[in-house]
Amino acid sequence: MSGKVLSISAYVVLACLLALVPLVRSDYWLGVAFIVAMWVALIQSWSLLSATTGYISLGHAVFYGIGAYVLVVSLDWMPVPFALLLSGAAAGLLALVVGLPVLRVKGPYFVILTFGFAELVKNLVMLIETRLGQFSRLIFDTPSLEELYYAMLALAVIATAMAAWTAHSRFGRGLAAIRENEVAAEAIGVPVTRLKLIAFVASAIIPGMVGGLLVLRTSYFAADQAFDATVSFTIVTTAIVGGLGSMSGPLFGTLFLVILSELLWARFPQAYMMILGALLIVFILFVPQGLSGLLRRGLRRA
Repeated sequence: MSGKVLSISAYVVLACLLALVPLVRSDYWLGVAFIVAMWVALIQSWSLLSATTGYISLGHAVFYGIGAYVLVVSLDWMPVPFALLLSGAAAGLLALVVGLPVLRVKGPYFVILTFGFAELVKNLVMLIETRLGQFSRLIFDTPSLEELYYAMLALAVIATAMAAWTAHSRFGRGLAAIRENEVAAEAIGVPVTRLKLIAFVASAIIPGMVGGLLVLRTSYFAADQAFDATVSFTIVTTAIVGGLGSMSGPLFGTLFLVILSELLWARFPQAYMMILGALLIVFILFVPQGLSGLLRRGLRRA
């Protein structure tokens, strides 16, 4: 219990420190902190389904993108906070509608299906925008960067709290049973279909709101960018590099990703994705527990 209390205390202190970032009065560092909070929120929400059940999704960009699109469309007739809530609700509703057929398959078929579904929705939105004569949309009178940062930090805290609760709840134990042996779990009475669907919907809501906040940050929406498959690949890569199934893994992976992108993206944008792919291979083969696992082993040896 003391270890759990210490871990929670560390996260509370970290959240308080991150809340003080706007006091630095630097748009650059505030922007970096915004990106860190964004990826933590995305990875923690992705982990609700993929890290707990073993259903690795490559389609979370669809929830991120649909949230951005719904927010842009709804800003004309509702305030920003309500539009942001609507973007999360739309992503959750989409996950609910497609969850039952998508979650019937597993393994590599689920990975391929989620990726294909994301591409399908992207092209549908691009078709709708073309028919409307809207190839891109500009957003005016957006909230300040400080306000957007606090909203993104709140989403990161909520996603982390959801992941922590799931890891120590009966719901989470049911998801872990599905990961270990889905057939055996169903045989002993675990409501497999219901648990998977709840996790799928819960993992979609936060990305929908994150997509909405990022559109407000950039003041620009284009369907091909909002539904970019790079988002899904980056989520998976960062989760594996940080350490799957670890509460601290998303934070370590995100910090590593942000440092790497700050060093390489501006200078070598074409090599960035190749480096991410190489990192994914290296960590899967040689460091399966990720950076958080390396840290735990180092602390035990010390």
